[in-house]
Amino acid sequence: MATKKASKKSATKKSPAKKTTVKKSSVKKSATKKAPAKKTTARKVAAKKTVAKKTAAKKTTAKKAAKKSSTRKYSPAAGKQVEREMREMKEGTLKSGRSGKKVTSRKQAIAIGLSEARKAGKKVPPAPKKK
Repeated sequence: MATKKASKKSATKKSPAKKTTVKKSSVKKSATKKAPAKKTTARKVAAKKTVAKKTAAKKTTAKKAAKKSSTRKYSPAAGKQVEREMREMKEGTLKSGRSGKKVTSRKQAIAIGLSEARKAGKKVPPAPKKK
């Protein structure tokens, strides 16, 4: 009978030890559960910021579209002047200003047409500044 009592005592001693290990593991689990909660709040804040940026971007593009459609940069008369100069270039009769050489570049023909439109007082943006 003495052996039975000893085995009961050892069994009772082991069971509380198991409970403490269970408590420790539950503490660890609760600590790990709190960390993802912080990440989700960070994600929510980031999501709100991106939504705010998208709506701000939509507003600015709407403003830009409204401004672009209301005014023209070049008048139709300026476009006709450039068209005339392009025809001259294709025919081979367009000459550059000082040297009098034949113009073969499309860009140069457009630049000459815009320059002449500016001199005539047509609506054309100012020429780019030279460096």
